[in-house]
Amino acid sequence: MSASVVVILVLAVGTYAFRLVGPALHGRVELPARVRELLAAGAVVLLAALLATGALTEGGGFAGWARPAGVLVAVALAWRRAPFPVVVLGAAATAAGLRALGVS
Repeated sequence: MSASVVVILVLAVGTYAFRLVGPALHGRVELPARVRELLAAGAVVLLAALLATGALTEGGGFAGWARPAGVLVAVALAWRRAPFPVVVLGAAATAAGLRALGVS
């Protein structure tokens, strides 16, 4: 078995174990309110970091201005509770329009 297959299997087993722990411990472990608040804040921070990384970088460098502009348009449309297809099309149109104008 190659090293890649072993790594994939270990990650698969770990992921499955995490999925089993929730239902297995439900009702048995009570987290303090402060821990629940910190976990919620941590989830928001991780999602924001993922958004920033995906929106601003490509291949280890800056992705250019068109992609972040598209993301900002998507955020603005989502904030105004636009339907999901409108959010996606608005972001894509913004990025494509800027790239067509020569803004990378």
